[in-house]
Amino acid sequence: VKRKVSVNKKEEKKKREQEQQEKKREQKRERIEIVAGAGLFLGGILLKDKYELFSTILFVSSYLTLGWEILLTAGKNICKGRMLDENFLMSIATLGAFAVQEYAEAVGVMLFYRIGEMFEHIAVEKSRGQIMDAVDMRPEVVNLLHGDEVEVIPAEEAQIGDILLVRVGDRIPLDGVILSGESRIDTAPVTGEPVPVKAGEGDRVISGCVNTSGMLKVRVEKTLGDSMVTRILQSVENAAASKPKIDRFITRFARVYTPFVVILALGTAIIPSLITGDWKFWIYTAITFLVISCPCALVLSVPLAFFSGIGAGSKKGILFKGGIALEVLKEVKAVVMDKTGTITKGNFEVQKCIPVGAWKEEELLAVAAGCESTSTHPIGNSIVEEAKKRFVELEHPSKVEELSGKGIRAQMKIGEVLCGNRALLEMHHVNVQMMESNDYGTEVFVAVNGELAGYLVIADTLKEDSVSAIRKMKKYGLRTAMLTGDARTSADAIAKKAGVEEVYAQLLPED
Repeated sequence: VKRKVSVNKKEEKKKREQEQQEKKREQKRERIEIVAGAGLFLGGILLKDKYELFSTILFVSSYLTLGWEILLTAGKNICKGRMLDENFLMSIATLGAFAVQEYAEAVGVMLFYRIGEMFEHIAVEKSRGQIMDAVDMRPEVVNLLHGDEVEVIPAEEAQIGDILLVRVGDRIPLDGVILSGESRIDTAPVTGEPVPVKAGEGDRVISGCVNTSGMLKVRVEKTLGDSMVTRILQSVENAAASKPKIDRFITRFARVYTPFVVILALGTAIIPSLITGDWKFWIYTAITFLVISCPCALVLSVPLAFFSGIGAGSKKGILFKGGIALEVLKEVKAVVMDKTGTITKGNFEVQKCIPVGAWKEEELLAVAAGCESTSTHPIGNSIVEEAKKRFVELEHPSKVEELSGKGIRAQMKIGEVLCGNRALLEMHHVNVQMMESNDYGTEVFVAVNGELAGYLVIADTLKEDSVSAIRKMKKYGLRTAMLTGDARTSADAIAKKAGVEEVYAQLLPED
């Protein structure tokens, strides 16, 4: 079964490569036609006054080189009963120009139309490439475990039930379950949450996230085609399929507009000609009217504008799923934001260091940082970073015990040190009732040999542009709201600093 699936995957890959090669050949052919057509057109103009016959042959050759596909498409659409589109308008206008011997103008219209189309294709492909590059997190290879041996295989060949080795710093390649190992998983590439999540045996992990601290053995639950990284890519790739309202309106508009324009053009050609007898002038006028009235620019510009907008957004890290999402921005009445990593930087920093009794600030920080020197928790890391900033000398503990959800108990030269939340100190009968803080953020208490030494306030910091961005939103009459899993005091303090109107704190992910 594995071999059969592997063969199918290879066939799919080969098919995709063939499609890409076909697209490249198509683009090359399009450019050759435009260059050849332009060359023949220029030759026709240069020979127009001296060698009229040669000039006409060059114009006809240029027209057929540039317009054969449009004429063919118009012919096929007429056979299917769908004659009233831009291909039909272009064909009738340019053939009409030939009928009144305005060869240069007929070829000129076709040439500029083809050049416009070429630039549209280039812009769309460039935008599509930018978007795909921005969100493509699919792995090329994975580390497959056979007992204690590691085999590097293509990611598409990994099957459900395979055991993969994910080293520190590696991206989780496929959705699965951790069989052994413990680590902190950076889910920011998928969920946007900047604080790494603790994960261990039995926990589910999704592809695209980064393993930051420990080696993991992961059992594959979904193949590459069904994993999160592929689903993200597919949702973006299919974004163009969701036509915005204005796009659908233009398509409907063209169905009514085109026949109306054709009838007016026929009236312009026939009625004044019957009265004046000057058929050539009025047919030429009608053809000019047809070319001017052709909605090609309108039909092409709308999807091109949306696609370019989506591409420009992806450069700034903004992912629009399609034109609809881009268009409805004008109807937005309120903006709901996450706190961590959106309004704030998502990196914890020591805001205050408050010693008790005879303890000094630097001494308190040195003890706390020494305790946390082996920790991988973001709060612990922030304490160590603050100590490094202040050039505080650290003592590494001889023994460390991490108590999940509470903090650390460590053995150091000065004795037993507790570093963690209120619950940890209360569990060890250390009195912290007197320590009441109005500061927002996470409080990390430090006790030495059963006596409180002080506490540190750790908090996320506001992004530099948060205040100005929220002020601009309010200026446009938008309501601002913030959602967070943090405590009410921390949430209110950040909201007040940033200028957010509504706050919803202590929320679980599903809330």
